[in-house]
Amino acid sequence: MEELGIKHKMLPVNEINMHVAEKGEGPVVLLLHGFPEFWYGWRYQLTELAQHGFRAVAPDLRGYGDSSVPPEMTSYTILHLVGDVVALMDALEQPQVFVVGHDWGAILAWYLCLFRPDQIKALVNMSVPFIPRIGSIKPVTAMYGDAYYICRFQEPGIAESEIACLGIDSFLKKVFTYHKPEPFYIPKEGLGSPNEKITLPYWITEEEIIYYVKNFEKTGFTGPLNDYRCLDLSRDLIAPWSGAEITVPTKFIIGDHDMTYHFPGIQMYINLYGMKLFVPGLQDVAVLKGVGHFLHQERPKEVTDHICDVTPHRFDRI
Repeated sequence: MEELGIKHKMLPVNEINMHVAEKGEGPVVLLLHGFPEFWYGWRYQLTELAQHGFRAVAPDLRGYGDSSVPPEMTSYTILHLVGDVVALMDALEQPQVFVVGHDWGAILAWYLCLFRPDQIKALVNMSVPFIPRIGSIKPVTAMYGDAYYICRFQEPGIAESEIACLGIDSFLKKVFTYHKPEPFYIPKEGLGSPNEKITLPYWITEEEIIYYVKNFEKTGFTGPLNDYRCLDLSRDLIAPWSGAEITVPTKFIIGDHDMTYHFPGIQMYINLYGMKLFVPGLQDVAVLKGVGHFLHQERPKEVTDHICDVTPHRFDRI
């Protein structure tokens, strides 16, 4: 990626080593990726934001890419993930940053803003809305049933074995091509056949899939899957913040073909001020028509325009 002018470095943060990709000069925009990605998922935004006068910084979160992969499952709670990002800001000598999150990066960004609003200038979050901690409800048991992908990810070693049987290439293609307004299930018999023909969408190429594959061949999937395995533990750890609100100025973006947008009741929650009860800083919701889960790759310029629509106004006021 050096041909794109993207710089890479390793930084010691929160007792791990974190790989960071960055480009540009100016106010820092911190880009937090989701599953199954790493910094490369932000390749378009790194270049486009740099062209708009920002310093775009995309770390590999713990367990991903060239960052450390702690072996203990309990090293992947939301407190660990937020701690990594806060330590990264210290390493970058940035007391405040603008944050953009997608998927797991969005979950991380919500809690980063909840725990440390003093360090966040503004937030653009994508695909996963903020869901507050509600009573005794456990996130995993509240899912769609045992075959739902998050539930199937819970047992250590099982999902890793099924991904290995399918092949990393086929697994990533299945995830990136999923463009349905319905839950993603993994049947008991596994993820399917490695010989299955999977046609890639227009927005990702075979060469780009190969780049993803090479990175996950190095790290495996246990680290990323541990984020899911810590969902219930993380829910217990955030108990002290029950009832706390996210006041950071926020824009939320989601594709109308994203399965998340079709969870029961979620459209009313997002669009009819339900989420604003818990995120009073929410200033705008954008629903992208005909777009699936990986909207930052599927519609990169449109997403970058949404980001830039927020950042100049906020930075002028800091």
